[in-house]
Amino acid sequence: MTEYILKTDRLGLRNWCDDDIAPFHAMSNDPEVMRFFPKTLSMEETESFIARMQRHFAEHGFCYFAVDVLETSQFIGMTGLLHQDFESDYTPCVDIGWRLQRDAWGRGFATEGAQACLDFAFNRIGLKEVYSFAPLTNTASEVVMKKIGMQYLGQFRHPRIMDYPAIRDCVVYKKEG
Repeated sequence: MTEYILKTDRLGLRNWCDDDIAPFHAMSNDPEVMRFFPKTLSMEETESFIARMQRHFAEHGFCYFAVDVLETSQFIGMTGLLHQDFESDYTPCVDIGWRLQRDAWGRGFATEGAQACLDFAFNRIGLKEVYSFAPLTNTASEVVMKKIGMQYLGQFRHPRIMDYPAIRDCVVYKKEG
């Protein structure tokens, strides 16, 4: 039986395991899924990302969680919370983020999972605020930010993606607990 840290009506959010490597790698190699990221991920980068999430979870009790559809136990992506320390007016902070397989889009999963993560952030681990960042062109993620009650703070150039002009200009949203 899978041990979920968070559950919604349709989703289970959990720590990562080795069985997630192949489906996460497949998802992270879909150019449409990765259109708002610098590039698709190699297998080594996929494994490194999952290991980083596992370390963050071990240290903080949260991460960008792996997400399953409860009815089928199918892995569909990630959503969760992560410490961010890149140089900006908004960091250091904890941010909320999500990335789902294309066949999971348009079904409300990102909003549902993100809302559960905000509830977890404010009511279980006692965070006072959570931020979210996305490229200006990622209007779908901005819609999710608004649906979960986040407030628009402004725009900035993300220092980690300065070499990618199409995505370096980002929006930032914030929600206080």
